[in-house]
Amino acid sequence: MALDGVFLRHIKKELERTLIGSRIDKIYQPAKDRLIFTMRSREGSSKLLISARADAPRINITTTSPENPKVPPMLCMLLRKRLGGAKLKSVSQPGLERIIMFEFEAVNELGDIITLKLAVEIMGQYSNIVFIDENGIIIDAVKRVDASMSSQRLILPGIKYEMPPKQIKLCMLDTDAEEIIKAVESLPGVQPLSKALLSIIQGVSPIICRELEYLTGRGEDIYTNSINEEQRTRLSYFLKKNINAARECSGVPCIITDGNNKPIDFTFEHIQQYGSGRSKQESDTFSDLLDIYYSKRDNMSAIRAKSEDLTRLLSNTATRLIKKIYIQNDELKSCADREQLRICGDLLQANLYRIEKGSSECEVENFYDENMSKIKIKLDPSISPSANAQKYYKSYQKAKTAEQVLRVQIKQAETELDYVSSVSDSLSRAESVRELDEIRQELTEEGYIKVKGKKQKSEKPLPPLEFISPNGFKILVGRNNKQNDMLTLKKSDKNDIWLHVKDIPGSHTIIVTDGKEPDDDTLIYAAQLAAYHSKARDAGKVPVDYTKVRYVSKPRGAKPGMVIYVNQTTLYVMPFVRSDK
Repeated sequence: MALDGVFLRHIKKELERTLIGSRIDKIYQPAKDRLIFTMRSREGSSKLLISARADAPRINITTTSPENPKVPPMLCMLLRKRLGGAKLKSVSQPGLERIIMFEFEAVNELGDIITLKLAVEIMGQYSNIVFIDENGIIIDAVKRVDASMSSQRLILPGIKYEMPPKQIKLCMLDTDAEEIIKAVESLPGVQPLSKALLSIIQGVSPIICRELEYLTGRGEDIYTNSINEEQRTRLSYFLKKNINAARECSGVPCIITDGNNKPIDFTFEHIQQYGSGRSKQESDTFSDLLDIYYSKRDNMSAIRAKSEDLTRLLSNTATRLIKKIYIQNDELKSCADREQLRICGDLLQANLYRIEKGSSECEVENFYDENMSKIKIKLDPSISPSANAQKYYKSYQKAKTAEQVLRVQIKQAETELDYVSSVSDSLSRAESVRELDEIRQELTEEGYIKVKGKKQKSEKPLPPLEFISPNGFKILVGRNNKQNDMLTLKKSDKNDIWLHVKDIPGSHTIIVTDGKEPDDDTLIYAAQLAAYHSKARDAGKVPVDYTKVRYVSKPRGAKPGMVIYVNQTTLYVMPFVRSDK
């Protein structure tokens, strides 16, 4: 992620514009490494979020309201006591370092006006929030650092606060493009341009350095020992643009997402290095960008954590079913020779008079063969020839019965495996904890999850995903198997159009026709949605069947989401999803 010094400078400018002169109304600590300040001014109230979480350090104005602990932590109570009602005087940043310093005007126990500071250090796993008194002494910190944790810099109550060691790099606030290029050219050895820029420029993240190399080389890799004059000119031009964005805070809040709309990075300018492989999304403010980015990322983390047991259950169930089908198919192959057992029985029965008792084998003419060839038949010498014939008949009947049973069992196991695959597909596309809860409830009702104690009251089911085609038709997409059944079999009109990927787990998709005939563009768009909301979302062209809802039915006893259909037409489309759902 790219919360670098330049990005932080843009955040600082927003905080200055919005919060200077406002007073602290409330202080919360929803997590041990996160603080929220409610700031009030004549213009209204704002919420300032400060996080020192190792994998998500940030500072921004937020609109979220996280749940707070019933009993506030000690640090929260201390901040309420010392900073309650304090007025924000200034927000500063040393150069392009990843540090923001808040200076508050507060009143002490004696009624004297004093200056208190809050140092916010955005430094990955070393991120911290340090509360400092008017004499520069640390009052407390979100993360205390003692001598056993660091010999370089201590963060403990009662000692003087010292800034983190400065990076020995060029700061774009007081350096021009030519100085940076000369520094790159003077580096010893050979290295990629992006790596060289990262080692020289203060306050820029790897994604910005990669972008500078990409733009300079027009997509080609560039090394420090092979920069030609044209590339030097281009590098100077793009460096000047970045320098201006840093000095004037003229950047654009931009989130980069992958093909599944998953946020993968953010920065203060439009990024071209990914080509069409990534999408870009602008935000109104840099604070909004951080809220969107981290809320999506945190939501995905929460979903991933909460779905681990379901993923494991479905994976283990699928593995068990695959193994069962494999073993049963092997057993089925052994039943393929059952007719030979019946033939042996018939031949023995026809030749009883010729077979001596106690023989271990006999050779007789095979009257089932046109050439009447001879065949050797093994015998059990401890029993009579007649008993040997009956033994072959019993083995034949056993193999015949086993084949019938195995075919039924294999079909049942394959059907169950299809169902488990469909649930896995729904799970992979779940975008909220509510969707996970519905999948969990479905698996509980189907007996895959055992529940102890009283059955909990379930929430109202989520509605299906809703889209509008380019020509105005409403299109509904089921989120899970139970919703697929409800959507197709109960909620849809018989003349609506039903779509589903061919022979692949996926969502039921419905075009709500309202008595109209959907056009080709609508059919293709709905088919693309059906392909995207399936296990084939990352494939190339995907076959999608469509038919009227009247031709879709559910077999008796079938699991949720399992249907059969007739009179279908198949379209081949590329999976994709529009952002206007």
